[in-house]
Amino acid sequence: MSKNSIESVFTQEVHNKYLVFNTLFSRLPYDKMAKIGQLMPFLHDLSEAGFEQGKEPKEIINLFFSQYTSIKDEKEKIDLLFRFITYIERQVVLFDSIEDSAFEKLTPLNGKGTLQSTLDLAVQQNKLEEVKEKLKNFKVRVVFTAHPTQFYPNSVLRIIQDLEELIPKNDINGIDALLQQLGKTPFINDQKPTPLEEAQSIIFYLRHVYYQVIGEIHQKINNYLQNEESDFSPVLELGFWPGGDRDGNPFVTAEISKKVSQELRTSILKCYYNDFKIVCRRLTLKGIMPLLTQISNRIYTNMNGLKNDLTLEELLASLYEVRELLITKHNSIFLDLFDRFIQQVKLFGLHFASLDIRQDSSIHEKVMEEISQKYAISPKPYSEWTHAEKLHFLTEKELLINEDDFEDALTKDTFRTVKAIQEIQTLNGERACHRYIISNSTSMFSVLEVLALFRFCGYKEADVKVDVMPLFETIEGLDNAQSTMAALYQLPFYNSHLTNRKNYQAIMLGFSDGTKDGGYVKANWEIYQAKEKLSRVSKKNQIDVVFFDGRGGPPARGGGKTHQFYASQGPTIANNEIQITIQGQTITSMYGSRAQAMYNFEQLISAGIINDVFQDDRSIIDKKERNLIDELGEEGVRKYFELKEHPQFVSYLENKSPLKYYGLTNIGSRPSKRSSGKKLTLSDLRAIPFVGSWSQLKQNVPGYFGFGSALQKVIEEGRLEDLKSLYQSSLYFKTLMENSMMALTKTYFPLTNYMKNDPEYGDFWKILYEEYLLTVKNMLLVSGQKVLMESEPLGKLSIDYREHIVLPLLTIQQYALQKIEETTDETTRLVYEKMVTRSLFGNINASRNSA
Repeated sequence: MSKNSIESVFTQEVHNKYLVFNTLFSRLPYDKMAKIGQLMPFLHDLSEAGFEQGKEPKEIINLFFSQYTSIKDEKEKIDLLFRFITYIERQVVLFDSIEDSAFEKLTPLNGKGTLQSTLDLAVQQNKLEEVKEKLKNFKVRVVFTAHPTQFYPNSVLRIIQDLEELIPKNDINGIDALLQQLGKTPFINDQKPTPLEEAQSIIFYLRHVYYQVIGEIHQKINNYLQNEESDFSPVLELGFWPGGDRDGNPFVTAEISKKVSQELRTSILKCYYNDFKIVCRRLTLKGIMPLLTQISNRIYTNMNGLKNDLTLEELLASLYEVRELLITKHNSIFLDLFDRFIQQVKLFGLHFASLDIRQDSSIHEKVMEEISQKYAISPKPYSEWTHAEKLHFLTEKELLINEDDFEDALTKDTFRTVKAIQEIQTLNGERACHRYIISNSTSMFSVLEVLALFRFCGYKEADVKVDVMPLFETIEGLDNAQSTMAALYQLPFYNSHLTNRKNYQAIMLGFSDGTKDGGYVKANWEIYQAKEKLSRVSKKNQIDVVFFDGRGGPPARGGGKTHQFYASQGPTIANNEIQITIQGQTITSMYGSRAQAMYNFEQLISAGIINDVFQDDRSIIDKKERNLIDELGEEGVRKYFELKEHPQFVSYLENKSPLKYYGLTNIGSRPSKRSSGKKLTLSDLRAIPFVGSWSQLKQNVPGYFGFGSALQKVIEEGRLEDLKSLYQSSLYFKTLMENSMMALTKTYFPLTNYMKNDPEYGDFWKILYEEYLLTVKNMLLVSGQKVLMESEPLGKLSIDYREHIVLPLLTIQQYALQKIEETTDETTRLVYEKMVTRSLFGNINASRNSA
C-alpha cells in the first residue's frame, strides 16, 4: 500500500471515526463532563503553543484557568484537572478501539511477512519442499510474561473488545452505550493483583483469541504443505510466566505455581469441551456416540475439578479409537473436523501454555549457603569456596534435603518449587513445566546450582525433565556467556544432563537489562555477537542451541520491529527456534484481537523461514561492516557510561520523573525494584519503571542515547558514505536505527524545557537534549529521510495522533510534579502525588509500548 493510500485509509477509518465517536463523550455520566469536552481543545492548544514558546507547565495550566474558567479555588482547580485525566483516559480507550478495529484495512493480511505471502513465494521459487523441511525442526515460542505494563483492568479490556466489534458496523447507539459504561468503569485497581489474578488476565487471551488463531495457523500450514496427520509437529507454542516468575516477586510461591498450572489445565479443558460439542453434533454415528459421550464426560469432570485423573495420553488414545472407527466403519465422514480437534489437543495438551520457572542466581547462592550451614558441609562461607570445592559439591555430593529443617521462607519455597515441577508434570504432562530460567547468570555454577537443587530434592538424573536455562543480561554476563557455556559443555556431569534432554540447550538473553546496563547500541550488538559465539561453541560440542529473547515493548527493551530483527539474523546465528517474551501492552496492542494475533504470529514464523530458505544478502554482515558497528558500539557505550556515571543520573529519575509513582499504580504484583533497601540504585531498579519513567518525561533516553554521538564520530572522520552504505546493505543495522527512530519520534523535549533552568538538574537536562538533537540530525543524514519514520507512514500517523491526544495529560502530569516540589503542605502534596499516579495510566496506554 502506498503512503498516500495508507494516509487515506487512516483518515477514513481512524481519524474520521474518532472525531465522530469522540463527540459522544459529552454524554458520559459525569457531573459537568460536557464542559470538559468543550474545554479540552483550549487546554490542548495552550499546551502546544506554550511548550513551543518555552513556557513551563505551571504557566500553561495557570493561563488556562485564568483565560477559560472563572475558577479561583485550589480544590476546584484540582477537581477539574482530575476530570481532565479521566476524560483523556477514556479518549485513549476509544482511539485504541477504533485503530484496532481498522487493523485489517490498514494491514494487508496476505502482505509481506504473512504465511500466505511466504508460502506463495515458496511455490513461485519451487522451494516448498525446503519450507516443509524447515518447519519439521523449527518453532516459534511466544512467552507471555507477568511484567506489569498493562494499565487497563480486565473490565476495561472487555469494553475495548466490544467496541472493536461495533465500530466497523458504525453502531452509534451501541457505541454510545459502551462509552457510557466506560465512563462508570474504574480504571484503577483498589489493590495490587495477585500473581494468580495476573495469570487469569492473560489466560483470557489464551482462551478467547489464541486457541482458535494458533489452530488456524497450523491448519493453513497443513493445507499448503499437505502434512500427514501423524507427522504433525507444532510450529507455534505458548509459554507462560505469571505464577512461575519469582525473580524479585515474593508473592510467587510453589503453591501459586501449582494453582496457575491448574488454572491453565482447567482453561484448556473448557476450550476442548466447547469445541467437542461441535464434533458431537456432527458425529451422530452408530458406535461412535457412546465413545464421544465418554470422552466428553471425562473432559467435563476434569474441567470442573470433580476429578483430576485425565492424562494427555489417555485423551489422545480415546480420540484415535474414534478416528479408526470413522475411517473403517463410516467412510471417513467428518474426518477433517475430527482431525482438527485432535490437532488442537496435540497443540495445547493439558497444559495450554508451558509454565516457566524463573529465579535470580543470587537466591540459589543463598540457598547453597544455607544448605552448607545446616548440614555442616564446610566451615567457610559458600561464596569463598574454591572452584574445585563448588564443582565437587554441586555435581557429586549426595544429600537429601528436608525443607522443614530450614527456617527461611524463601529457602523452603525454593525446595518446594523444585518438587512442584514434578507434580505439575505428572498431572499435565512434561510440557506443562519444563524450563527453569536463572536470572543474572554469571558463571557455570549458576546452572549447576539449579541441577544440584533437583538432586538434593530427591530427583534421579533421568527424572530431571527440565531444561535449565541461564539468562545472560548484563554486558559482563554477555561477555562471559561463551566461556560459561563452553565450560558446561565440557563437563561430563552436565553433558549427561544434556544427553537426557536430547542435546538441546536453551539460553536466554535479556535485552531490557542489557540496554539499562550498556546503552542501546552496545547492548543490541553485544547480544547479536553473543548469539554468534554461543552458536559456534554449541555447534562445536554438537549441541542444538536455542535462544530465548527477553524483549519488552519499546525499542529500549528489544521491542519495535521484532520480526525484522529475526529476519536480519544471518547464517552465523542458530535459527532452530524463535523464542520471545510478550508482555503487558504488547499483548493487547499486537496480539489482543484475532486479526492482530494472526498477523504477528505469522510474521515471526515467516521470519524464521525467510532467514533460512529465502536468505536476504542484507542479513550477512561482512568484516568491514562488523568493524564499523563495533566502532559505533564502543563510542555509544562510552557516551552512555558517561551519562550513567553522572552523579545526578539516578537522582534525576527519582526526583524529576514519575519513577517513584510506578509502585503506587497497583497494576502488577511485583515490587518496582529488586532490593528492599531505602537507597535507590540503578542495579536494583527494574527495567520497566526505568524505561517507563524516561517515556513519561518524553525523553526516551534508553532508546537512543549514545547513538547520535557514535554516528557523529564516524561522520567527523569523513566516513558518512560508509554509514549510508551500512544502513542500505545491513538489515540488522537498518532495523537497529529504525527502531531507535521510533523512540525518537515519541520524544518531546519542549515538555520539560523548563528543567534547563533548574539550579540542580539544568545541566544534566541539557546533556540529554543535546544528544537527542545530535541523534535526530545524524539519523536523518544517514538514512536519507526528511523526517523520522518517513518510511513507516502508518506507524508515524498512529504515534502522532496518540501524542496529540495525551499532550494535555502530559501537561497536567508535569504541572503536578512542579507543584509537589514547591508544596510544603503534606495534604496538598499527597493530592498532587495522586494526580501524577493517575496521569501514568493514560500516558502509558497511549504509547502502547513505552515500558
